[in-house]
Amino acid sequence: MWDKPNILNWTANALFAFAFILFMYGTLYVVVHLPIFPLNEVRVEGDLKHVTREQVKLIASRYLQGNFFTVNLVRTRQAFEKLPWARTVSVRRRWPNRLEVGIEEHQALARWGNIALVNTHGEIFHGASDADLPVFYGPGDGVKEVAQHYGEFGELILPMKMKLTEVTLTPRRSWQVTTNTGMVISLGREKMDMRLARFMQVYSKTYAGLKGDLKYVDLRYPSGFAVRSPMALAAFKPVAVVTEPKEPKANNGKNELVKKDAGKKAPAKKQQSKKDIKRPDVKKIDVKKTKA
Repeated sequence: MWDKPNILNWTANALFAFAFILFMYGTLYVVVHLPIFPLNEVRVEGDLKHVTREQVKLIASRYLQGNFFTVNLVRTRQAFEKLPWARTVSVRRRWPNRLEVGIEEHQALARWGNIALVNTHGEIFHGASDADLPVFYGPGDGVKEVAQHYGEFGELILPMKMKLTEVTLTPRRSWQVTTNTGMVISLGREKMDMRLARFMQVYSKTYAGLKGDLKYVDLRYPSGFAVRSPMALAAFKPVAVVTEPKEPKANNGKNELVKKDAGKKAPAKKQQSKKDIKRPDVKKIDVKKTKA
């Protein structure tokens, strides 16, 4: 080996290269970890209404460790994504000492029962809101479907100046909606948009001008629909009318006279009139139906 200069040269070059790599790595490591590259600023960008300054400060104090070069961007992004109202988060360095965080917040569309909220993308998130929002009900895999049909149904009833307060998708994929007037509309499982549009046309010409709002509408008929209103229910509500019986006239004087003349024979005419006296009968209770 020692008498082979080519092998010796190759070995020397390899050792020299390895030493140079170690030297550069050490130098870079020292330079990167020097305090001359501190991370002095964290800028949060986005249309923020629910993410607060206190939440940003808390995350910065817990997860932003190191300087401009050594801060872990993946860990920082995951920390901001844990915020209840943060939908998407992006993190990037900005030379020389700034970290920029972009946050897209959820836009609340409705409530998912009483356990969560639904955003405009049909996604469930666990945020807190005191806004007056409609309520969605349905299976766990139907969130996007319910959110999509909510917009379609809402546009169909908007000309009647009504809004949806509830949208329900049953496990059998049947639809039911409730408006802000308290009207419940059963749409069925097929051609929901067509049925609702047809009913709205009829409603604008007939039922919209009636006194008393409709309470229930069933559109699951192939060539029509059924409705139920408070006025119709009142027409069939029975009302009981009770008449009081007449009180018998006082007869105290006659009773005393009969006692005194008990031993005497009463005239035939008086006996006959006594037999004609009858107790008053109680009249029957009549049940009448009031017309609408």
